[in-house]
Amino acid sequence: MTFATVQDLETPSVLIDLDLMEANIAEMQSKCDALGIAFRPHIKTHKIPAIARRQLDAGATGIACQKVSEAEVFADAGFDDIQIPYNIVGARKTRRLAELAKRAKVTVTVDSQPVIDGIAAAAQAVGATIYMMVELVSLGQRTGTTPEAALAHAQRILAAENLSFAGLMIYPSDAAIRPRLQQTLALLEAAGIPVEQVSGGGSGAISDMRLLPELTEMRVGTNVFWDWNSVSAGYAGFDKCAMRVRASVVSANEPGRVILDSGSKSIQSETIEGQFGYIAEYPAARIYKVNEEHGYVDFSACAATPAVGDSLHIIPVHTCVVTNLHNQLFGVRGDRIEVVWDVAARGLVW
Repeated sequence: MTFATVQDLETPSVLIDLDLMEANIAEMQSKCDALGIAFRPHIKTHKIPAIARRQLDAGATGIACQKVSEAEVFADAGFDDIQIPYNIVGARKTRRLAELAKRAKVTVTVDSQPVIDGIAAAAQAVGATIYMMVELVSLGQRTGTTPEAALAHAQRILAAENLSFAGLMIYPSDAAIRPRLQQTLALLEAAGIPVEQVSGGGSGAISDMRLLPELTEMRVGTNVFWDWNSVSAGYAGFDKCAMRVRASVVSANEPGRVILDSGSKSIQSETIEGQFGYIAEYPAARIYKVNEEHGYVDFSACAATPAVGDSLHIIPVHTCVVTNLHNQLFGVRGDRIEVVWDVAARGLVW
């Protein structure tokens, strides 16, 4: 099916403002270049090889994927420097990881001996080399380990066949983590272990990059589109949010309340202050509830209420989740559709 303008699209559809996306790509690259830090875009936000190619063309070095299945799609598309900042566990996953490492440079993160040993066994079985970064636990207290354990893990990686120690990883790389990072680097230096790479990440950590001079690269995904979470956290303004979900009013039978055709299957179900999205045309409107296919909107604080058939544009709370809900994204300039992207890695979470 051929689409010329956004009016040709069924709703709900996900629009990407190409001017804003391109400006976001350029801005992030410029920030990293100014500090001499490599930028490695995280593709979990868009899951589309063509967008990742634009990021590399702008100066990025390699990509980051969250799961092996995503990495396989991007390797098939010709990407050959892929980082997976995730503990890969289980014989089937580690076998696929090792096979992937035979056709691309693959770097993973680890935070425990069982993860290291499982990946090492898979790499040895197929004769592949896998690069490993040891993850330090951050203030977010997700995955990661202590400085002392990081040293032990680095030594284990160096002693294993088919593994190569690639450095350290932190997420999020807030400036407050620097003492822990410095302690780890000191322990590794004392043991005679060089650290070529210190990989940071997180949208909120962008402003802290200059406060962590040890960083050699940054991994960020959301910046390519931005979203309401980003605006709420102060990372960007609504004027930089490139993703909009185009929705239609399907019911308007009560004063100040309408129903949209976009619910949890279209705009997802995370909230900010009880709201499921920000309507660009009606900033005072509140999407206060969603079912799977319905969005409930309170317009009582607005001067006007849209009618059945009217189109609205929703800036989502979390752009990464919205991408994963849709088969296609539509790149637009104004009302003109310039490109249609299939979401190549949609649903690939294993």
